[in-house]
Amino acid sequence: MGNTPSKNAPVNTSVTPAASSSASSVLAASAEDSDDPGSSGCSGLSRSNHHHQQQQQQQKSTHHHNNSVSIPIRVTPASSQPSSSPVRSHGTPRHDSASLSSATSVSSSVLSSVSTTSTDSSVSRLSASFVSTTISEVPAGSAESSESAPKSSKKATKQPASVDINDLIQRLIAVGLSGSSSKRLCLTNSEIIGVCRAARSIFLAQPTLLELGTPVKVVGDIHGQFGDLMRIFQLCGIPPTANYLFLGDYVDRGKQSIETFLLLLCFKIRYPENVFLLRGNHECASVTKVYGFYDECKRRTSTRVWKSFVDVFNTLPIAATIGGKIFCVHGGLSPYLNSLDDIRNIQRPTDIPEIGLLSDMLWSDPDNTMSDWGPNDRGVSYCFGRTVVDGFCAKFGFDLIVRGHMVVEDGYEFFDKRKLVTVFSAPNYCGEFGNWAAVMAVSPDLLCSFELLKPLDTIGVKKALRNVRADSLVSKISSTPASASNFTRQPSRSR
Repeated sequence: MGNTPSKNAPVNTSVTPAASSSASSVLAASAEDSDDPGSSGCSGLSRSNHHHQQQQQQQKSTHHHNNSVSIPIRVTPASSQPSSSPVRSHGTPRHDSASLSSATSVSSSVLSSVSTTSTDSSVSRLSASFVSTTISEVPAGSAESSESAPKSSKKATKQPASVDINDLIQRLIAVGLSGSSSKRLCLTNSEIIGVCRAARSIFLAQPTLLELGTPVKVVGDIHGQFGDLMRIFQLCGIPPTANYLFLGDYVDRGKQSIETFLLLLCFKIRYPENVFLLRGNHECASVTKVYGFYDECKRRTSTRVWKSFVDVFNTLPIAATIGGKIFCVHGGLSPYLNSLDDIRNIQRPTDIPEIGLLSDMLWSDPDNTMSDWGPNDRGVSYCFGRTVVDGFCAKFGFDLIVRGHMVVEDGYEFFDKRKLVTVFSAPNYCGEFGNWAAVMAVSPDLLCSFELLKPLDTIGVKKALRNVRADSLVSKISSTPASASNFTRQPSRSR
């Protein structure tokens, strides 16, 4: 397994270096056998025939000394071309590119907020109450988030204290940049529960199927690798200087799942129209009991805090579209998906069922050995082939499907003539895979490129973050007002 991205990896002939910078118990039981680091899929390196060819070609490639490379592809804006336009290649471009179809240029270079289709005033009200300065801290001894707690209590409780969300972000970033992974958390249990409560309200006020604008960075699985999340923000920009869509799997495996998920929740509270979090298969109570997050919470906080996190998991959105042409989801497709309204109509909060649409979207995988639907080695959901991808894109007018859920050596891997791409954002996964990590950047005119992070061990991550000043990052956050009114919403389409 090589530690550098192949020049021949899944685009044309060259790469252009960018700026260098440093469900239920059944689901859990099935995952225990199929989701271990030594297997293919979520926690195992993809071993497709195409990827074996990449590895052979990689031996002939020139070593890359940069931490990131930009490998653009282009997607058709919904307003300029028929949704089923064919794949076609341009001539030799300035940057290595594969055109899914021609795109019209957008002249605006201003970073605008990402949009959702929620048209009522609930998001604006949430922005005013949660985002700009404070959230409510849950008093110690409160029954908040306890499953057995009654809806009302005769006992008098203390009034919630106000907590500055910027202060919480600053503390979390300081821990991330220090490389510290001590047992003690930088937030109190009551602060954590307060963050979860505020985040749940925001997630439920936004759609189950997000319809986002551009520009936006798409981030794959992180799995508790908090230091590498800091590297992503260092490379791609910290919110709100960059808009983000995360594809799920924030917890389990890594040592700092609590800090990882908490920081993303704090950013969601601070900038609800710039940061979006989808649900992954690991955002599930039963799965976290198998793969580490439950144990981490029990060891470092309490089971009460874990329950509060689970309450957040059950409110996360399931899928997103970007510019009406890119479909994003954690796992993949489902034979039960007949209309996008099927996703919109998923009621939250909800656990992940054993079978059905929601389970498939979080657990399914592409497989180049089949053309249609087939069994999944994970023991959950299905695998799907090229015919399924082609039919989905043609039916719903998408040019590209973006998903995570699977370790891939170069951080990204294409499938079916670049109609689907897997993005994985945890470099050197579990400290043993040596894989690169990727973040997919979508420009205002739907040009998609990949920014890469090279694999580093724990010492390497600390060195990479040593010269990054926490106050310089936080100053951008505290000085930037949060607004829910400065973006252009994408029109909702029933398909």
